[in-house]
Amino acid sequence: MRAILMAAGMGTRLRPLTENTPKSLIEVNGMSLLERQILNLRECGINEIIVLTGYLHEKFDDIVKKYNLIKVVNEKFDVYNNIYTMYLVRQYLNDAFVIDADNYITKNFLPKAKPTTSIYYSACKENIVGEWILKYDDNGRIFGVDIGKEGDEPKYIMSGASFWTEKDGELIAKKVEEAVDKGDFRDLYWDSIAVDNLKNMNVYIEKIESDDIFEIDSLQDLEYLKRTLNL
Repeated sequence: MRAILMAAGMGTRLRPLTENTPKSLIEVNGMSLLERQILNLRECGINEIIVLTGYLHEKFDDIVKKYNLIKVVNEKFDVYNNIYTMYLVRQYLNDAFVIDADNYITKNFLPKAKPTTSIYYSACKENIVGEWILKYDDNGRIFGVDIGKEGDEPKYIMSGASFWTEKDGELIAKKVEEAVDKGDFRDLYWDSIAVDNLKNMNVYIEKIESDDIFEIDSLQDLEYLKRTLNL
């Protein structure tokens, strides 16, 4: 198993904190978001970790050296959405965890044994406007997504952490490559490719606690997390 940590974005909604620091290197409770994820992965015996950088990529060099990470730089981080970022590491996308590096993980929910199916780790959240809500059958197999809207009850959402088997990872890699080769991918997300091909894959929901993971995408998200952690 390996892990791909997505850390190429500019984090504009976290300015001024991200003017000189990539958002995944922002420290919360004495440690950067990225380093906390790395330690969780190492705890599960995962040593091959690819960190996908772009904005201020040189700022990652110390942590790359400290943990012997594989650093990949997306020079077009400010041109395309994250499908191009995934395109650059598509060869690693089998038997791999994929985690958005701007997530704060409070409890290590990642398994020590290799999962037998692809998985979206999913927390039930209250504020889900604009979030991708997972649709799944009685066996937990995911067959689609909805987009959260105002007034929706709490639901299980795509929480920024997933695992892809060799077969499913290779399929996504192929579809990502096809999309990029066509040239019309500026506004695409790699998760869109995965969702569009759910019927051809074995992807299951694994429910985690609502406070196991927090997306830190804005200053408001960061303040909410600090209140939750009593910092």
